[in-house]
Amino acid sequence: MRDTHNTPVAPVPHRSTWHRLRDGVDHIARESPARLALAVFVIIILTLTLLLQLPATTTAGVRAPFIDSLFTATSAVCVTGLVTVETAVFWSPLGQFFIAIGMMVGGLGVMTLASILAIAVSRHIGLTQRFLTAEETHTRLGEVGSLVRAVVVVSLSAHAVLFVSLLPFFLRQGEALLMACWHSFFMAASIFNNGGFVIMPEGLAPHVGDWSLTLPIILGTVVGAIGFPVLLDMWRNRRRTSRWNLTTKISLVTYGALLLLGAFAIGATEWGNSFQNLSMPESINAALVQSTTARSSGLATVPIESMNESTWFILDALMFVGGGSASAAGGIKVTTLAILVLAIVAEARGDRDTEAFGKRLPPDVLRLAIAATFLGASLVGLGTLALLHITGLPLSNVLFEVVSAFSTSGLSTGITAGLPDAGKWVLVIMMFAGRTGTMTLAGALALRHRRRVIRLPEERPVIG
Repeated sequence: MRDTHNTPVAPVPHRSTWHRLRDGVDHIARESPARLALAVFVIIILTLTLLLQLPATTTAGVRAPFIDSLFTATSAVCVTGLVTVETAVFWSPLGQFFIAIGMMVGGLGVMTLASILAIAVSRHIGLTQRFLTAEETHTRLGEVGSLVRAVVVVSLSAHAVLFVSLLPFFLRQGEALLMACWHSFFMAASIFNNGGFVIMPEGLAPHVGDWSLTLPIILGTVVGAIGFPVLLDMWRNRRRTSRWNLTTKISLVTYGALLLLGAFAIGATEWGNSFQNLSMPESINAALVQSTTARSSGLATVPIESMNESTWFILDALMFVGGGSASAAGGIKVTTLAILVLAIVAEARGDRDTEAFGKRLPPDVLRLAIAATFLGASLVGLGTLALLHITGLPLSNVLFEVVSAFSTSGLSTGITAGLPDAGKWVLVIMMFAGRTGTMTLAGALALRHRRRVIRLPEERPVIG
């Protein structure tokens, strides 16, 4: 019989804290990517908050109030643009640099950024990164590698083009070359990532109608807000538009229709008000800029506080819809709106199926659209109720500010800076919820698609 008493036992390899942490992250990524996405966003926001707490980040050389640092960090990472302090005056160049980096990280999407880092380090995207990026961008796992490469190319190219386009404008303003380069870099990051921060002390109002500034704003905002999957599909099938997928077609048609209708509506309601001292070309320019930026970037060449409340309502609707899926924009997204409209049209016609561009939409897509819209409206309602209770301000102002925060648009009627700390906390929560997405929040709260073996008997309730 073999003696096993003296048989050496293979030592158990020691697992470092790093390996255990990595395994834990991998487990969370597989079980609930949404929760990990939320956690990463929180970590980045808190990191930027701590950086903005450094005295060197303010022009006065003193530590900023914590709530202002947190609000600014959340607004930058969630690419919103709402501010409690004036960016060009309160923050030093170092603070403005941190804000620009926050906008770039938020615009790319934290999970997409994680995959970019994975490519840079190992030249390979692991399964965990694929799960995370698929959750962030709503793509199939096999397409994540192509999507991330498209994100890198589009982002770098857009930033470069915007920088080159904006540099002559700032040089014509009499700025030194170094300052003009800095302003061009910051505004390029703000425009493409739909950040909404403005670095010029006088703002954009003095330049209303100036196409050398507003055209880059319009085009850069559209590219950043239309969605990376759409841009990737358009690039792949640039020679054969008939092969564009359904998401691309719906996104482009809906986005374009809202842009034109929004510009017409804004121009009509502001013709005798804030546009009355503008020429016809300047009015058209201002209406196009406002319709475009209301959906995501929040850059305004006409002061929002000078507009009619009817225009505020139009802007509320545009902001609530937002831009394309997997983009720098917030809101419920244009595809969600399109699916709801298509379902209403199908019901009005008595059609059994909801169809678009020769394709039939599955029922679960409509359920997701309804859920996203309802959750978004519920968040806006709760935020509005809370802010009304805290401030006692008029409903029109409060609703506008809450919708702007939820949609990560960044337009403001001018009340944000004067809000009490409790009111600022409400908007911080709204910005975070709007950027991470209502469906991601639902996933983080463990809402799952359940597969049931037994189905209950069907009965149709009375509607209407």
